[in-house]
Amino acid sequence: MNTDPAVEAELDELARLVPGARLVTDPGIVAGFLHDQVTALPAGSPRGVVMPRSTDDVVAVMAWATRHRVPVVPRGAGTGLAGGATAIDGSLIVCLSRMTTIREIDPQNRVAVAEAGVITADVDRAAREVGLMYAPDPSSVELSTIGGNVATNAGGLRCVKYGVTRDSVLGVEAVLADGRVLSTGGRTIKNVAGYDLTGLLVGSEGTLGIITSATLRLLPAPPRDPVTLVGGFPSLVAAASAVSAVVAAGLRPSLLELLDHATLRAIDDWKHLGLSGTEAMLIAQFDDADADTHAEQVTALFTAAGADDVAVSSDPRESAQLLEVRRLAYPAAERLGRCLVEDVGVPVSRLADMVARIEQAAERHGVQVVTVAHAGDGNLHPTFVFDSPDGAVPQSVWRAADDVFHAALELGGTLTGEHGVGLLKQRWLPDQLGPVGTAVNRAIKDALDPLGLLNPGRGI
Repeated sequence: MNTDPAVEAELDELARLVPGARLVTDPGIVAGFLHDQVTALPAGSPRGVVMPRSTDDVVAVMAWATRHRVPVVPRGAGTGLAGGATAIDGSLIVCLSRMTTIREIDPQNRVAVAEAGVITADVDRAAREVGLMYAPDPSSVELSTIGGNVATNAGGLRCVKYGVTRDSVLGVEAVLADGRVLSTGGRTIKNVAGYDLTGLLVGSEGTLGIITSATLRLLPAPPRDPVTLVGGFPSLVAAASAVSAVVAAGLRPSLLELLDHATLRAIDDWKHLGLSGTEAMLIAQFDDADADTHAEQVTALFTAAGADDVAVSSDPRESAQLLEVRRLAYPAAERLGRCLVEDVGVPVSRLADMVARIEQAAERHGVQVVTVAHAGDGNLHPTFVFDSPDGAVPQSVWRAADDVFHAALELGGTLTGEHGVGLLKQRWLPDQLGPVGTAVNRAIKDALDPLGLLNPGRGI
């Protein structure tokens, strides 16, 4: 991609250092690695893409990058939604997708060790073979990788009961900016030795080190097939009140998802499921031994909150079909135009307030927004839909997003619940962290990456 003789010599050196890795410089192939799912952000022109097969390869890559002062953009499957893997001019893209070994499944200690490129769903499938499960369930579970999930602290549909990725990570192996290998955590239930470096690296978005493998907590598989409920509501306010009622009752669904009218209409225009007349929908699921009893309780709570109709199924195939409505939300939005997917979180008690603020921002700035939410934990995904000949995000969308982010902070929430900061939310991050928090974050970054080579421009 670069005709500079000095750059070519450096890339030739890299190829010799990592003979087992694949080094790509062909512009046509590299073009497929310039973005994650956020294509509206302009990408730079990298030197190339390297695809290591081992931790040793990553060590050699980072030692080379430090020696030649080359910025590095780590990436997995490219399913991110915050622009965290957008290419930078002169950078080297390090794609971990070929590190695909599940090194260990330990049923006795309920632990898995998986390399960064292992598909998330494959870890769960391997765990199920021994009666266990890997709990994190991002919408991209069949595509996204463990390394990417750990780097962004990915969430997903089951977060309301099982937590985010950080709750399932016991330790990581990461290559630091200078090529040293850092191993954190372990496989014990308790571990308070030293600072929590595992927690620091989870969600760091490749800015502190390149995660090459993770030691993951496994849980007993649910004792039965889940019971799934779908409730249609006359308004978002009614649906939000039903969520509050479920939480107040102390019930712990394994998922509790909200879809607004615009999302349902988009899905119905595509799949013709008869959803367009519903103003809001809640999908709940229980996977414990008392699932049938809990389903009855939630049916009563949905009805009391004004649900027009509640469908309940314990048949695995029907449950999967009901849940598929939620998984269709993002591809249905993409059919409407270009999408900017946001990721705010608020206390569950402020869910209805946040939904109202999103609608007000959309109306104020004349933009189209479709919203889904992991309602049980207050994590909303307002998706801004727009048309743009050059792919750039219109200023009206940025202004609406600005209103949404500030509303989330005003309601005691966060700019991002699970997608990460990436490039998209960098401008708002100091508003959440404050001056002291910003300074501490920068100090940590400077300590671990003094040359600023790891995913520069992301986060702090």
